Formats: sequence, structure tokens, C-alpha cells
Amino acid sequence: MFWKFDLHTSSHLEALLDKEDVTLSELMDEEDVLQECKAQNRRLLLFLCQDQCMQELVTMITTEPPAGVEETKRFKYPNIACELLTCDVGVINDKLGNEEPLLETLYAFLEQPSPLNPLLASFFSKTIGNLITRKTEQVLNFLRRKEGFLSLVLKHIDTSAMMDVLLRLISCVEPPPLRLETLTWLNEEKLAQRLIELIHPERDEERQSNASQTLCDIIRLSRDQANQLQEISQPDPLLTVLESQESVEQLLQNMFSGERTESCIVNGIQVLLTLLEIRRPVVDGVMDAQGFERSYTVNSSILLAIEPHLRHFHQLLLEPPKRNPMLTTLGVLDEPLGNTRLHVARLVASLLYTSSASHAVVAQELSDLLLQPGLGSQDKFKPHQDASQEQTLTETPTSEPSITPENSQEAYVLFQHCHLVQRILEAWEENDKIQSEGGMRRGYMGHLTRIANTVVHNLEKGPVHTQISSLITELPEDYRGRWETFVDQTLSETNRKNTIDLVGTGNPRPSSEDDMESPFPKELTLQQAFSDYQIQQMTANFVDQFGFNDEEFTDHDDSIGATFDRIAEININIDAGQDSANTAVFEACAKERIQPFDDDEEDIWEEKEINYATQTKSRNR
Repeated sequence: MFWKFDLHTSSHLEALLDKEDVTLSELMDEEDVLQECKAQNRRLLLFLCQDQCMQELVTMITTEPPAGVEETKRFKYPNIACELLTCDVGVINDKLGNEEPLLETLYAFLEQPSPLNPLLASFFSKTIGNLITRKTEQVLNFLRRKEGFLSLVLKHIDTSAMMDVLLRLISCVEPPPLRLETLTWLNEEKLAQRLIELIHPERDEERQSNASQTLCDIIRLSRDQANQLQEISQPDPLLTVLESQESVEQLLQNMFSGERTESCIVNGIQVLLTLLEIRRPVVDGVMDAQGFERSYTVNSSILLAIEPHLRHFHQLLLEPPKRNPMLTTLGVLDEPLGNTRLHVARLVASLLYTSSASHAVVAQELSDLLLQPGLGSQDKFKPHQDASQEQTLTETPTSEPSITPENSQEAYVLFQHCHLVQRILEAWEENDKIQSEGGMRRGYMGHLTRIANTVVHNLEKGPVHTQISSLITELPEDYRGRWETFVDQTLSETNRKNTIDLVGTGNPRPSSEDDMESPFPKELTLQQAFSDYQIQQMTANFVDQFGFNDEEFTDHDDSIGATFDRIAEININIDAGQDSANTAVFEACAKERIQPFDDDEEDIWEEKEINYATQTKSRNR
């Protein structure tokens, strides 16, 4: 019955609020205080918005709780206080955003010495971020009057919550004219230049990483919001500075000045890669107004600033920052590939994507570097480094790799001077030899397979397939014959194995037309393989457990990729007269588990005449 449940809507808070001496802590101990606040309980909001209570709430989220309390309970009140201040209730936002003493208490958190408590920093960031969104003009006017605001935020940039404060100022200010005013203020405070200064070998790694991430986010946010600023015919001042040749040169100078550390180089390259983005993938289904992924134009000043430093990046591939040997399941890697080489390879790929006829100097410089001993020689670079570099030079930003007409010079360098075909063959044969002697398969073979497929695809259908065909024809006769055999037999067999089912020994899946077009086979996902495996096992269990006649199964493909349509067509014959052990077990279980109905049992749904006698009988049962 409904009255068995306590559905009374009155809250214990009401009883507490009736007390004259009720304290804020008592209310915060109630489980439903946040729910009642969001429901805009009038009496609760009147209590919370008192000057003393608001001051206490702000103090909780900006002051280190006393030590000696159990860690799980130590930050209980600061957490609840933050949730109350940011629950997006109008009267609380108005009180906090319009009262200067409350804003001063909140701002004082930034004046604490480093390092900040990361949890309290997140409370501060969430609260000030909510105010920037809801009480924009009041908060911006307050912050702009604080001369040291930006310096304090950058002082604590090693705490990731401070990045969120900066990004809120850039992305959450409306309308566009006010946003432009805010961006102009941040630019006058030299935000971009000061973040670039933090990416320096002398800075700690956490500070460099957060500064790099902030710059990348600013670039992406500014480009995404550029259309809104076009309404007032004003460029984004921060983006203009970051894309300038002076800023990129300063970043590169920091990366290559003094001792070259992996942290500084990697974080600097991440900023360069963001500047060189020509398109961004659709995220969470969000597209631009035309329904396509966002695309951008790379400012030529960026490439002009990078071009003189290409030789420095080339040297990093040959001599990266020293790394200790790495122990892996395959043994010890003495001088691993490393994060530096990986990011340099990505940068080279990005430069190839963005280089066009107007930036031919960059493409030419890259080609000249490839001709130098080191990357082009067959004995200098290790195979896994070869694979990484060659893959970089043959990929394009589209889903299918190709060598574009603008990259025909790079194709010539790869095949003629870097001996791409010869190195693929030799690396593959070296792996086969190691495996035949009982060794482990090389970890770069997946990359090598993809590179080989890319070469074949471009040879058959690429924009410069005629030139590539001519280059392969010019190979020494020995290598040309080995390449043809490799493509027709070894590579073809490898692709076939990559397209068969992951579980079982079924026949290869028939390739669709799309599969024939793409140089990369579409492999069965693990989830689908497991699902198909379950179907196969259930079918086999039916046959084994119940003695079904499985002759009908032989006419069907026994691959785990069999579809439900095929399974539906299977005719399972059951011989009723078959007296097998399985049948006896089944019947015994059926008799044990299925109890016959008692015909004498009273039918509870039968219509009966209701009188006092029947009611008394029912109660006495």
C-alpha cells in the first residue's frame, strides 16, 4: 500500500530552519541541502544569502581545512560549499557577483604562495568560471582593476585548474563585442607572449605542459569563434599574435636555446602542430554551418618562421635528447625511439600537408634534408625509425594515403635517393630471418605493412602513379623482381591474413567493393568477433547437448562470421524416437523442474458471491 512508504515531502531542513540558532554547518550536514537549494527553497536561500553565510562559504573553498581530520571528511564542507555557490541559482549568483567583499575573499586565493592545493584550486576555478558566465560584466570589471591578476594566474599555471580560468575568459564571455573587449585586454597584458615564455628548458615540466596545452586550446577556441567576431569586422587579437612570425620564432628559439630537453621540445611542437592544423575532425557530432568538419588556412608567417629551423629538427631525429634504455617484453631497447622523434615526425608530416606551391621553399628544404646522410642512408637509421619516417612522408590528412601532385618531389626523393622499396624489402626479409631462427616478430611490421600498401595503392591509382611506376622501373633488376614477388605473394598473403576472422579458422571474409578500393584491409573488430564466437558456440552446444541431427549444418559456411539470416535457414531435425542418454537426461530434468498443476487448487480469479461467511473463511486461512 502507498501509505507503507514514507513519501512525505517535508524536509528536515524546515525543522532546522525553524531553530533560531541554526548554523551553516548543521544545514550542510543534511543530505538534501543541495537538492533543496537547486529547487530554490525560499527559506534556505534567504539563510544562505546572509552576508555571514556567504562569507563563510567563500572562505571554505579558498582556505586549507584544518589538519588532523580524516582525509575523506576533511574536504566535505569545501566541496558542498562549492556546489552551493555554483548551483546556478540567481539569488546566489547575484549576491556573490555584486558584493565586492566576497569577490575580494575569492580573489585572495590567488595571492597564496605556490603550490596551491589542487582540490581547492578546482573549487576556485569552478566558482570564478560560473561567475564569468553568469555575472560577466561585474566580474570582468573587478578583474581588470586588479593589475596583478594575470601574473598571479600564470604564477600558478602549474596547477591545471588555472588553465580553466584563462579559457573561461576566452570562451564564455558574451556578447561578441564584450568578448572582443576581453580578448583585447588579455592581449594588452601579453598573455600569448608570457605563455610562450613558460615553454623553456629552465621551467619545470608541469608548467611547460600546462602552458603548451593552454596555447593549443586558445588557438582552437579562437579559430572556432572567428566567425562570430567577423560580425563586428575585427580579427581575434590573441590569434593574430600567436600566428605571427615573431611569436613562432620566439617559441622555436626557446626550444633550441641552451640544453635541449624532451619536455620543452615536445610541448613546443604540440603548439606548432596546432598552428599547422588545416582541418579538425568532427567532435561529438558537431559540424560547421555547412555540415562539414572545420577547416582552416595556415598563415604563411608560421611556415616562414619554421623554415630556418628545419635543420634543427632534422638533427633531433638523428640525435634526440638522451634517454635511458627501456626494458620491454621483447628485451632492452637501448636508445628507444622516444617522444621527441615521434613528435618531430608528426611535425614533418604536418608540414608536408600544409606546404603548397606558395610555400615551395619548405617542401624543397625537406627534400634537401632527406638527401643528406642519415635519413636517406640504409645503415644509419634503425628499422622502426625508418618505418616512422617513411610513413610520415607518405600519409596525407585524408583517410586514404596518397602522394599528392605537390609532393611529387618528395616521392622522387623517397624512391630514388632514400631507396624506399629496397628498405621495405630488406626490413621484411630481416624480420623473416629473425622469426625463422626462433626470434620475435619485429614490432614495426604493422607500420611496414601499411607503408607497403600505400606504395602499391599510389602505384596503381595515385595522382603521380606514372612517375612512381617509372621510378620503380628504374630499380636494379634484382630489387625490381623481388618487389614484384613481394607484392604478388608476401604482401598479398599478409593482407589476406589480416582480413580473416580473428577467432576460429573460418574462411576469409569476402572483400566488398570498398575493400578492393582501399589499400588497407578492414579487420574484424574484437567485439564483433566475440559476438560471432558466442553464436557459434551456442549452435555447437545445441548439437552436442541435445543430440540434434547436424547434417544440415554442413552445407553452411562454418565461419564465425555467419549471419543470423543463415542461422535462421538451418533446419534442425529432431528424431522423437531416438532413445539417447542426452534425451533421458533432458526428460529427467524436465520432470524435476516442471511441477504439474493441482486441479483442486482454488482459482483465485473465479467469480464468487461475496458475503460475510466467505470473508471470514479467507481471514482464517
